[in-house]
Amino acid sequence: MHVALPRSSRRSPQRSPRRTQRRSRRTAGLFVGALAGALALTGTLALTSPSNASLQTAAAEPTAINGYRNVGYFVQWGVYGRAFKLKQLETSGVADDLTHLNYAFGNIHHQSLTCFEANKAQGDGPNGSDGAGDAYADYGMAYAAGDSVSGTADTWDQPLAGSFNQLKQLKAKHPDLKVMLSLGGWTWSKNFSLAAATPESRRTFVSSCIDLYIKGNLPVIDGRGGAGAAAGVFDGFDIDWEWPGSPNGNAGNHVDPENDRANFKALLAEFRSQLDALGSTTGKDYQLSAFLPANPEDIEAGGWNDPAIFDSLDFGNIQGYDLWGAWDPTLTGHQGNLYADPADPRPDGKRFSVDESVREYIDAGVSPAQLGLGMAAYGRGWQGATSAEPWGPATAAAPGTYEAGNEDYDKLKTRGTDQYDAETGAAWRYDGNQWWSYDNTRTIAQKAAYAIDKGLGGGMWWELSGDRQGELIGTFADAMRDGSGGPVEEPDPTDPPTEDPTDPPTEDPTDPPNDAAAWSASTVYVAGDRVTYGGHLWEAKWWTQGNTPGTEEWGPWKDLGSV
Repeated sequence: MHVALPRSSRRSPQRSPRRTQRRSRRTAGLFVGALAGALALTGTLALTSPSNASLQTAAAEPTAINGYRNVGYFVQWGVYGRAFKLKQLETSGVADDLTHLNYAFGNIHHQSLTCFEANKAQGDGPNGSDGAGDAYADYGMAYAAGDSVSGTADTWDQPLAGSFNQLKQLKAKHPDLKVMLSLGGWTWSKNFSLAAATPESRRTFVSSCIDLYIKGNLPVIDGRGGAGAAAGVFDGFDIDWEWPGSPNGNAGNHVDPENDRANFKALLAEFRSQLDALGSTTGKDYQLSAFLPANPEDIEAGGWNDPAIFDSLDFGNIQGYDLWGAWDPTLTGHQGNLYADPADPRPDGKRFSVDESVREYIDAGVSPAQLGLGMAAYGRGWQGATSAEPWGPATAAAPGTYEAGNEDYDKLKTRGTDQYDAETGAAWRYDGNQWWSYDNTRTIAQKAAYAIDKGLGGGMWWELSGDRQGELIGTFADAMRDGSGGPVEEPDPTDPPTEDPTDPPTEDPTDPPNDAAAWSASTVYVAGDRVTYGGHLWEAKWWTQGNTPGTEEWGPWKDLGSV
């Protein structure tokens, strides 16, 4: 039985919450403008941008959205109860408004501390994430022609089906779209700390993720998968560790307050090193991004605002939502306000705004060009609310389709009466009982103007199924198109690679040394481990135990020839 995973909540900050040429984007300057003051006075937005004379940019090759990123998360479990499949990005036109699509999420195995695929439902309690995965949604589910991006039905014997195959078809229609595999999330960050703990564990973990998702060597499950089955689907990784060094993550997460910060930085460097090493052999530029916390406590604990980590990251997206919610059922309030609200009655250390979070990074020396502004395609709400104004009394979380206190933009946009405050950059809806904090097209236009004014690299959306026709996503993308050009620099495709990618290296830089022990049925092996058996040298393609080398055509062992 295939069970949809629960929606990965982006909890509130209180509770949870590449080379030399590539590095030049860190020197991109800021846009100069005065839109914020006009917005505060008028509450309206003219989608204009600073003149060319006031623009300092390092953009040599603009992205599809005029030098800005527009990143959207597609959730693995959305194909079930939400009935949201990748074809809907094509038919709605949303795919044209995106530069990056983050597929959420990949899990970390609790024993091998590697990336893996499995069909095991999410359990309850602190150990609920151990071994959980949904290979069926990823590459097992067969698509009918009407549900397929290409319009062609899957066959019973093709090695790659499911969302991975749909991603491949979407990329064929949109060659500039980058598809990233997002690792972790609220539910699956449990084992990040252990996987990052030592140089050896970091090398093994990163190698396994590259082997599984970039090289596409999927385990055969229910007839799908095999060596290279998913090759070409993913262009890099999005690291969504919630949260290194902090107790504010999910219950049961492994946390090392003393060492997580340094180990997190080293893990990003390991990803960058191995991705660049692979890119030197394939001629491809693999990207690395991260989901960045909003809470200063979490930022400090993990060293997220250390400019040095952006030597490894291409960019990061700041959580700009879940700043408040019905985990406190008695007080309504803003979940994604752009600016601080003077009426916010919460104590010091519990009041948040998007602007304050952005400044935590910029003031620490992180280049604005490497930052994206996170936005939500859903709202958070209360019931029993007696006031239309924010910070009024309530009695409980409002009912939601999938989660109490949480509802999609598509369902909220006509509920009750719409309210907007330009001074705080916040919107909400009130029907006399339910009070919902959310983003509408006015707040998104204001946030787009803010991103342009601050010289940010773009925006990000959690998650795409909440805005199926792209009203919010398109509003942001159109504002980016109307600007004079953003700070994101793309590699010039006319520049030849430093090495001939057709020349194979003498040795895969991610491979371990060639010395190998005899295979043992009781030993756990991970991707890259080598053994001898039957007079041949064998290399593990993924996590395995007890699988005899050479006995399965699409098994976990690759024959490297006679010893």
